[in-house]
Amino acid sequence: MSRPSRIVVVGASAAGLSVVEGLRRGGYEGSLTLIGDESHLPYDRPPLSKQLLSGEWSPERLALRSPEAIDALDLDLRLGSAAVALDAEAREVTLADGDRIGYDALVVATGTRARRLPGTDSVAGVHVLRTSEDALTLREELARKPRLVVVGGGFVGAEAAAVARDLGCEVTLVTNVAQPMGDALGDELGAMLRDVHAERGVSIETDAMVEGVLTSDGRVAGVHLAGGRMIAADAVLVGIGAVPNVEWLASSGLPVGNGVECDATLHAGSGVWAAGDIASWLDPRTGERLRIEHRTNAAEQGLAVARNILAGPDGATAFESVPYVWSDQYDLKIQIYGRTRGADEVRIVEGSLEDRRLVALFGKDGRVSGVVGVNLARATRGYRKLVAEAAPIEESSAA
Repeated sequence: MSRPSRIVVVGASAAGLSVVEGLRRGGYEGSLTLIGDESHLPYDRPPLSKQLLSGEWSPERLALRSPEAIDALDLDLRLGSAAVALDAEAREVTLADGDRIGYDALVVATGTRARRLPGTDSVAGVHVLRTSEDALTLREELARKPRLVVVGGGFVGAEAAAVARDLGCEVTLVTNVAQPMGDALGDELGAMLRDVHAERGVSIETDAMVEGVLTSDGRVAGVHLAGGRMIAADAVLVGIGAVPNVEWLASSGLPVGNGVECDATLHAGSGVWAAGDIASWLDPRTGERLRIEHRTNAAEQGLAVARNILAGPDGATAFESVPYVWSDQYDLKIQIYGRTRGADEVRIVEGSLEDRRLVALFGKDGRVSGVVGVNLARATRGYRKLVAEAAPIEESSAA
């Protein structure tokens, strides 16, 4: 089968960049359009809640590629151009300015946006953290040393709380689970992380639900917790997860639910593929439908989609990966391979909670499903193969 002559990639972040680079690297010489709703060249997002928020990095350092490297890809680059509709039958993408762009193959890599607390969009002092502008605005706020309430104890919330505390802010972290990052780390490691934050001076409210914000003259003055309690605040960061950007696909006929629903090869039908945070695909290892919001997953899926487009439908192969994500908080580097959520067993196989240097295997149904390392990067990496092999946890922890 001949290769498509026109390929359009919607989404100019890590996944979209990975697709266009993979296509060119694979010898694709046809028309290649990259569309992004932000005005920036592709940039890295994990540092937003770490190095950029703290001021350690400038925005320029986030760039994933130099302008010269982007030019070398010979793209029809449409930045600051949001896609608003897809006609999958006619194979056309419509942009907000009315332009209609035809394609033979389309890759949807429009990612996610930050979930917000209802009714807070226009309240001054309420922040989310998804774009570089979000991070820079919050950084300006933190420079004034506000009383900051962080709503949400996941990666973004815990990392931002650590940065804000290091910058001298009074910080309260509110989470609806028992421990910060408890979903990913489990009870024991989550409790260790909670202790670390508490020792640094972060006030932590666990098993707490935020019902809304209190305002004064249009600016946030605090948050209401379920049960009637109020926490005073000069600023609030909402870090309660993300929402897939699928609305522009509503009338396309594509299977859309919690993301773009793909088969194991990341193909969604009608010449449309998906990659990155928005892709909901059938994991061939588990048979489960997954959608992963990790930077490394976005890059790996982008390359996989490029390979499969070039291979054609008969040559496309299933996407398989061991997910990887990391978090930097104070002097802790936390690394996670595989899947830890839903684990029914956790075994520390190196180091200890007391030393805050450890490797822990996470198991499900007797098999290693994930590994978490704290300040033991090389050792943690060594256990990755056990995740890939779904090795018996009993034998692995005894090795």
